[in-house]
Amino acid sequence: MLKYIPAIERHHAAPVAWLNSHFLFSFADYYDPKNVHFGPLRVFNDDMVQPHSGFPQHPHSEMEIVTLVLQGEVTHEDTMGNKTTIRKGEVQRMTAGTGIAHSEMNRTDKPLHIYQLWFLPNQKGLTPSYEQKDIDFLKHKNELVPLVTGQRVLEDVVYMNSNTTVYWANLREEKEIEFKTFPIRNTFVYVKEGTIYINGSAIGPNDQARLTDENVLHIRAEKDAQFILIDLPATEANY
Repeated sequence: MLKYIPAIERHHAAPVAWLNSHFLFSFADYYDPKNVHFGPLRVFNDDMVQPHSGFPQHPHSEMEIVTLVLQGEVTHEDTMGNKTTIRKGEVQRMTAGTGIAHSEMNRTDKPLHIYQLWFLPNQKGLTPSYEQKDIDFLKHKNELVPLVTGQRVLEDVVYMNSNTTVYWANLREEKEIEFKTFPIRNTFVYVKEGTIYINGSAIGPNDQARLTDENVLHIRAEKDAQFILIDLPATEANY
């Protein structure tokens, strides 16, 4: 079953002049009891941050937080002592665990575009930790590139404490890829640009597809497309 959610149904939030966000799940002042999470995927925010602004220090706990930089760069500082810059094509994972505070700032003269994803961890009480990797995922072509995972069989990716894998794809016009999963898994797809067909259903820019009981996904690009695909456990016992 494929649940299609058009871009217009995202929650738009612009609480301050420097931030333009779209929430794919309940977050901050947006609450929909029917749209709180999809498996362990609890938050998916599509954020545009203007130059010389950003999120001052704020706390988190009991969450795996993944940031993908699509444009620009973000400066991260946290209470573990990390002071890093995450640039376009890089991936960051922060395990909030028992508690951490951090800031995320755009200190450049150009806009910053990020996807930030929060996942419910597979166990509570974890020690806070941090990982960052330059995967250069925006340059790979016609393949699903794993970015972050809880499955240690994958190499050269960021590790997180969730039975989940996040992929990125840059699919050229009329190219096709196939993704196979299992009946106990769900799949989430969010398109950045272009149009793709998933098992015959069209998904356009900023649209979502939430798939259950679909073991094989045939994905074809109508024209050049970029999208994120997340392989998720279907039941809480497997988070």
